[in-house]
Amino acid sequence: MKTRKQLVEDVIHGIFLVLGFITVACVLLITVYLLIAGIPAIGKIGIFKFLFGPKWAPTNKEAVYGILPFILTSIYGTAGAILLGVPIGFLTSIYLAKIASKKVKSVVETAISLLAGIPSVVYGLVGMMVLVPGVRKLFNLPDGASLFAAIIILAIMILPSIIKVSLTALEAVPKEYEEASLALGATPIETYFKVSVPAAKSGIATAIVLGIGRAIGEAMAVIMVSGNVANMPTLFGSVRFLTTAVSSEMSYAVDGSLHQQALFSIALVLFLFIMFINATLNFFLKKEKE
Repeated sequence: MKTRKQLVEDVIHGIFLVLGFITVACVLLITVYLLIAGIPAIGKIGIFKFLFGPKWAPTNKEAVYGILPFILTSIYGTAGAILLGVPIGFLTSIYLAKIASKKVKSVVETAISLLAGIPSVVYGLVGMMVLVPGVRKLFNLPDGASLFAAIIILAIMILPSIIKVSLTALEAVPKEYEEASLALGATPIETYFKVSVPAAKSGIATAIVLGIGRAIGEAMAVIMVSGNVANMPTLFGSVRFLTTAVSSEMSYAVDGSLHQQALFSIALVLFLFIMFINATLNFFLKKEKE
């Protein structure tokens, strides 16, 4: 009987090991494919002209392939969404984990789950029909499709990830920590922010990483509210993100052309950008744990 149990455990262990290798292999295959498909275009265009060129005009007679507007737009858009979404999501998770009644918590958690399940195209549609006209009227603009509208949409879209993961991390903090803090004379609010939050900081940081990944990788909703024009980014101007540059032009780029190769290069830059952010945040998290 013992041998049989050991055999079952070995088989399960082997299955998990194979699945882990498959996951790593998928990441490696994507990386290799993007490198093979994207590097030739960067070599032809020139890495400096490609990354720091202020103009993107692949269909002109003298084609220009500069993606600096896309890079800056993605950085500004993601940063703006994080600045808006993280405080709201973080404070909401504290309220649900420590203050809200069971009924309120149940209702809000259900609403958050529904918010997470809404397709991106629905966010984009609502933003295009409600947010964009609202921005146009509020700020007296010729067109409300802008970086500002994209930031608002992205901030709303990252809320479920931030709230759910932060809530789980806060609920995992041992009750003894809070009870000891309260016994020493700290107020409940002081306990939540000075004891519970530091104890759950790794989970909260993970929530922020997920939020960044969702914001920088979104395409469908953003393309519907940002204007999708390759301009240098301004808050109330029409802009184009790295993701929307690929999704909007890949369908009509000629197979094997420099234009198509440049789009693969944009995808490579986006992929490396996300990997760099994740690696940097994980590095600092490990340093704090040590």
